[in-house]
Amino acid sequence: MAKCEICEKNMLFGRHISITRSQVSRRAKRNWKVNVRHVKIDDNGTPRYAYVCASCLRSGKVTRAVKQAAAE
Repeated sequence: MAKCEICEKNMLFGRHISITRSQVSRRAKRNWKVNVRHVKIDDNGTPRYAYVCASCLRSGKVTRAVKQAAAE
């Protein structure tokens, strides 16, 4: 599983607890996956691809690379 290259966010592990919460046997192991995108970013003027989570994209920690217009 990929992780964010900016904030190092990775997969989380925990337990899924049933609604009744009465029996310990109903607590199953569960994984929460990170919302990671494979995007083209601008890294000091050079575009490259990187795995970045959605929260880093929304907060502006990363600038996405802009496609160059075709020369006429």
